[in-house]
Amino acid sequence: MDKSKRQFLQGSGAMIAGISLYVLTNGEVAGEQQKGAVKYAMLHDENKCIGCNACADNCRKVNQVPEGVARLEIIRTGPFGEYPNQYYHFTRKSCEQCDDSPCVHVCPTGAAFKDEKTGIVSVNSWKCVGCQYCLAACPYHIRFINPVTKAADKCDFCRETQLKEGKKPACVEACPTKALVFGDLNDPNSEIVKALEENPVYRNKRDLGTHPKLFRIQAKQGGINV
Repeated sequence: MDKSKRQFLQGSGAMIAGISLYVLTNGEVAGEQQKGAVKYAMLHDENKCIGCNACADNCRKVNQVPEGVARLEIIRTGPFGEYPNQYYHFTRKSCEQCDDSPCVHVCPTGAAFKDEKTGIVSVNSWKCVGCQYCLAACPYHIRFINPVTKAADKCDFCRETQLKEGKKPACVEACPTKALVFGDLNDPNSEIVKALEENPVYRNKRDLGTHPKLFRIQAKQGGINV
């Protein structure tokens, strides 16, 4: 796609919404399941995360993400408490892998799509014209234009790298504290389904109806003491 066509299609804007807490019961796990296809999801345990950034570093290495942009970031907040008993909280910022994806709905070329076999929301970079409609539509503000490919980019659970080799996503493999759990919501015996049934979790901006598949166990006090 030539430069003039990219410029013609460029747009801007953003959607803003708050964070909603969500306790997942056994019945609601079943509600997330669909017969047939695999439905991949991820769980981030904020109590186990120590903010080491091993996940983000491995993501960049495996998926060849250029400097200046990122598919995955760990956001540190704090310190909380009084010295010497202070601590930090760490949260994951990456694609929420929405079942009902605004980015897919607005894409004029079909570059943004949801893989029917895995449920993973991904991008065909060769179809992307850089219009940035998907960036504007994403309520989580995690998409970016890759400075090398000039196409929209984001986390895709390592669909084109690790998963093709039968491995777990790069972030999951790199995490030293096992703060990340990845698996199939349609498999009742999977590690992630068991973790969701055993723990209260929340999902960001669930009230928007996007049905994100990035679950989180909310931090209580953990993190790194200073």
